[in-house]
Amino acid sequence: MNQEKQEELKQKLLESKTSIEKELSTFATKEEGSDDWNTSFPHEDNCDDIECETDEVEEYENLLPIEHSLELRLKDINHALQKLEKGEYGFCEQCHQEIEIERLEILPDAKTCNQCKI
Repeated sequence: MNQEKQEELKQKLLESKTSIEKELSTFATKEEGSDDWNTSFPHEDNCDDIECETDEVEEYENLLPIEHSLELRLKDINHALQKLEKGEYGFCEQCHQEIEIERLEILPDAKTCNQCKI
């Protein structure tokens, strides 16, 4: 893979990282010194009845799997960026062959080639 293509894919990774962090920050806070995020429990100021409290719990429960999914995606992106820095980007983690450019253009944080993907 040439340097120009690596830079293009790096930009895609950085854009995705920024987008995911922005989305996470709308309902979660990042743990200091870590890549972990914690969903904030929603608190409405005028919430003083059971129905309102139930809605808060339901909203919180709905946000947890979204946080988890975004956090996993963010970890994959950070892993790909680290591999770029080390000069190890674009190689399958299973067979160690180059990952197809077409696959990386669609999924720049891909860890495996088309043959090894699960």
